[in-house]
Amino acid sequence: MTYFPPPAEELRLLDTELRQLDVRRAHLLARRAWLVAALQQAAPPVAPGWPARPAPAASSRRPETGAAGVQNVLLLLGGILLTVAAMAFTLVSWGHLGIAGRSAVLGAVTLAVLGAPVALLRRRLRSTAESVAGLGLALTALDAYALHEVAFTAADGTTYAATASTLLAALWAAYGTALAALPGTAALRLPGPAALTVGQLALPLWAVAAGGGAHSVTAAALLTAAFDAAVALRIAQRPVRTVAVVCALATGGWGGAAAVGLSLDATGPGEAARAAALLVLAAAIALCVTRYAPHPGFTAGGALTAALCGVAGLGGVLRASTPGDWTVPGYLACGIALLAVVRGPEPVRRGVAWASGLVQAGAVLWAVPAVAVTVLGPVARLGHIWSGAPADARAAVTADAFWPPYAATVPLLLAAVAVVLATAVRDGEWRAQARTAAFALLCAAVVVVPVALELPYVVSLFVLGATAAALLVPTKPTTRSPWTAAGLALLVSLGLAFLSLATETATLTVLAVLTAMFAGAAWRGRAAAVSAGASLGWATALAVAAGAAAGWRPEHIALLVLVVPVVAAPVAPRIGDRVTTAVVEAVGAGAGLLAVGLAVFDPPLLALVLALCAVIAAGTAVRPDRRRVGYAAVALFVLASWVRLTAWRVGLVEAYTLPVTVPALLVGALRRRRDPAASSWTAYGPGLTATLLPSLAVAWGDPGWTRPLLLGASALLLTLLGARHRLRAPLLLGGTVLTLDALHELAPYLVQMTDALPRWAPPALAGLLLLALGATYEQRLRDVRRVREVLERMN
Repeated sequence: MTYFPPPAEELRLLDTELRQLDVRRAHLLARRAWLVAALQQAAPPVAPGWPARPAPAASSRRPETGAAGVQNVLLLLGGILLTVAAMAFTLVSWGHLGIAGRSAVLGAVTLAVLGAPVALLRRRLRSTAESVAGLGLALTALDAYALHEVAFTAADGTTYAATASTLLAALWAAYGTALAALPGTAALRLPGPAALTVGQLALPLWAVAAGGGAHSVTAAALLTAAFDAAVALRIAQRPVRTVAVVCALATGGWGGAAAVGLSLDATGPGEAARAAALLVLAAAIALCVTRYAPHPGFTAGGALTAALCGVAGLGGVLRASTPGDWTVPGYLACGIALLAVVRGPEPVRRGVAWASGLVQAGAVLWAVPAVAVTVLGPVARLGHIWSGAPADARAAVTADAFWPPYAATVPLLLAAVAVVLATAVRDGEWRAQARTAAFALLCAAVVVVPVALELPYVVSLFVLGATAAALLVPTKPTTRSPWTAAGLALLVSLGLAFLSLATETATLTVLAVLTAMFAGAAWRGRAAAVSAGASLGWATALAVAAGAAAGWRPEHIALLVLVVPVVAAPVAPRIGDRVTTAVVEAVGAGAGLLAVGLAVFDPPLLALVLALCAVIAAGTAVRPDRRRVGYAAVALFVLASWVRLTAWRVGLVEAYTLPVTVPALLVGALRRRRDPAASSWTAYGPGLTATLLPSLAVAWGDPGWTRPLLLGASALLLTLLGARHRLRAPLLLGGTVLTLDALHELAPYLVQMTDALPRWAPPALAGLLLLALGATYEQRLRDVRRVREVLERMN
């Protein structure tokens, strides 16, 4: 709303203001000098020794808004209120006046408001003139509505709206031009953008009024967008240019989207050709923008839009002329052809390349469901294991899924995009990524071929197996990454394995081939970590399948599965790569857990499986870098013994605890021999506690005498050994257990003694004990310190 004059006029205004400020400043300085002199003459004397109090500084407050902001708000509110008042007068109070009064009032008010900016501009009130001009434009729109309600009530609404929008656009544009041409005035910024905005409705409304269909309305919208683009490229006024760009983008985008929709809905070549003509018009508009755009970004955007419109138009014609399976290939062919026909400056080439990339990405996304069904569909075979060979490859992957419609050409699409990526991308930074993507797309195309063409089931198995084998063949590093190839081979092999579950013969053959194939790849160093792990995994699956084919029970199959960790344990340390070694050991451990899970319902065989796993873990713990696996071996041995004892229905708790105590004491003795400074609690405490505490708990509830007697004898022997060798853990543990065991044996007699004594005897005995302790308190403290020192000297 604030007016910014031209540079020459602004310079003249600034010079005038500066001269006025100099005059005013001179007057103020003279007045200040006079006031200072007067105050010095009238000031009272200041007492010596007392400093004069400084005058408080005047607080300066910055205004929260500028004068221009206040002015714009006031003018905007005033214009809005006047416009609302005019609307209320037109819509509510119109009927109280006759036809002559109505015409006179509206005409006089409109002419007065439209003429007021002339006087305001001559007085250099630019912002006020803008506000009043906006009110005048709104009044002209109200005049058009009023004329329809009074004089043209029988006219068609659409035709009248088209006529009114056309006349208003012309009137507002002429009004702005006339004001700029008057002497002593400057151009207003509001009429031009307002005329351009209301002009967006003219051609579409005329098309609707003429009875045109969707094609005519779309053509009118595109022509309007072309006019907006021309205005944006040719008009120098910034407000008009900005509004023209916005209108061109909005109207052109709506028209282009409508043309694409008409092309997709076309039922024949004729309708598709008409929609293509509209898209060609949109492309021509975008090319004109590309030709005259002042910024490289607009040039690239125009080229992108033109290329996409061309692809949509030509692809729509091909869609209407070919079967449904070739719809997407037609669009893809048009998108790829863009790379061959593109010419021009770098922004144009970049925009066309982006358009081609978008078309190819859309084709790949359309093919993703078919690839997903091909790879993941065989997983449903887990619920139909060995149910018989399916009719063809498509039936094999769609047991519990559906094949996407018009997906027979998916392999062709993927192969075409792969070729483009491999040949068209020449940038050194993106060339490796493009080749990797092309390699993955080509692999997907080969995998989908049997399903898309409904080839026999055996052919699909052969194709997947050959693809996995080809991926594991060594090639030059520049052709493809070995890790990418190994990952794709593993993914293809998963689909092949699930697909082979249809028949027993196919399952055994496929699993054996996969095991040998990945083992060979690992032997040749082809992504050894992935290949070795996959080989052991397929060997495990082969063991399970072979056992099931032989009719074995799951617990017997577990013994066959243990062959995998038996092979993995000695092979792992001979591999030079640490990552591959870790993968082999991890897969072997997983096979061992699977064996344990298979044997869990047969305790004797479960004990045997656990013992074999313990032996394998103990063999692994012999290696210096795998010492910690020894803990797992001990735990497995203990679990195996417990399971065996449970199978034998052994109820003695010592039978379960002694297999833990004996190895723990042996390990503790070895540690004490290597490190004499090691604490006896660390060396012998866990082993002794594992047997003594459970036995003591059972002995307290045992009514017999055998267990308490043996426990007491063992605790006494342990106490004596601790005292003999000065070991704190055996001495304290043995003494504590011996004392508690003795209390357990003496408990009945203590109870009888308590019943025989009178009720006053226990309190009396307690009092005598406290008196005795109090009398010898100091001696007892010395005894306690002596005992503590003896224990501290023990190891």
